[in-house]
Amino acid sequence: MVRRLIAPLLAAVVWSSCAHAQFSDGKLVIGVMGDQSGVVADVGGPGSIIAARMAVEDAGGTAGGVPIEIVTADHQNKPDLAVSIAREWFDRRGVDVIVDLPHTGAVLGLMTVATEKKRALMVSGAASADITGSRCSPYVTHWTDDTYALARGTAAALTEQGLRSWYFLTADYAFGHDLERDASRVVEDHGGKVLGSARHPLNTADFASLLLRAQNSQSQVIALASAGADTVNAIKQAGQFAIGQGSQRLVALHAFVTDVHSLGLDTAQGMIITTGFYWNDNDGTRAFAARFEKRHGRMPTREQAGVYASVAHYLKAAAASSTDDAGVVNAAMRKLTVDRFGVPAQILASGRVVYDLGVYRIKALNQSRSAWDYYERIAVVPAAEAFRSPAAAGCTAPETDAKVR
Repeated sequence: MVRRLIAPLLAAVVWSSCAHAQFSDGKLVIGVMGDQSGVVADVGGPGSIIAARMAVEDAGGTAGGVPIEIVTADHQNKPDLAVSIAREWFDRRGVDVIVDLPHTGAVLGLMTVATEKKRALMVSGAASADITGSRCSPYVTHWTDDTYALARGTAAALTEQGLRSWYFLTADYAFGHDLERDASRVVEDHGGKVLGSARHPLNTADFASLLLRAQNSQSQVIALASAGADTVNAIKQAGQFAIGQGSQRLVALHAFVTDVHSLGLDTAQGMIITTGFYWNDNDGTRAFAARFEKRHGRMPTREQAGVYASVAHYLKAAAASSTDDAGVVNAAMRKLTVDRFGVPAQILASGRVVYDLGVYRIKALNQSRSAWDYYERIAVVPAAEAFRSPAAAGCTAPETDAKVR
């Protein structure tokens, strides 16, 4: 659906950039939509709202001379509910941009609505590479690691270590399917083999039968293509079957620092995690994390950090172009350098934000020097390797011709 709209979309964006170069209702309205109470509330949830508010405060509460308003909603990981909320926000509440956005199924539905309504989406929760690949839109930007990048980090690192036979436990929706697909390609490209996979619903409580099936595959790696509480529950239950304690390696392809915190280092130690954000990476991440922890009581995840970086950049672009017109602002966002906590990054024409990724090993308890000191960096995946160009990703959406003011 989105791809069919690309041709007429460009003409609409060009027209709107000329006709509406102003703040349409005298303010900017940011909608933070995510999971506030469910399976991935820990990694986004209330923390994402805090991150968005921090970015607005750091901008002085205004952009281009107009005030900024934040509205919030819990989409409960239901695509139909997400679409309903977005339509109400766009039509009645004057929302200019929606941020956070976990759950790939919800995001793919929202992309159609945002394109139709000519409003912006900034994705920091969902991870499908298709968001800036075959489904790309000039109105959408993707701020955190996608399935292709995560696979390039973890799967490549482990296969290069000789772990070449894999079995997947996969969340049965678009994100899990994409993560399994992209990791499988990397494994096979590095001379490995996928022995099988098993799928489970979102928010699964009992992984016993799935874990036993994976264990019986005798694969070297059991890879979890899931997120949030599903990943945490699977890892905890794997310990009951001594999975990960012998010749088989248990790997979380999409894990967060809050997952490690929930598990504890005794359980999580030795796991390999790929991520574009870790709170202790540099002075910029540490400064942001210290402020965030004071307000939220825990360190930020990459999703929450992505919300902060995206809102800060959006406000800079809106101020520079003196408008809330989504076509103009998105064009400006793609031209301006992104500040990722002191490290510059770029947004490709596809909307993909590109940056270096870190590959980390989870520390043993006796290696951790302070609270939340969990990761040891073992490799870096350069941005050019971690993310695909628009053409390689299958993005056919053109750059907007909107003029940056």
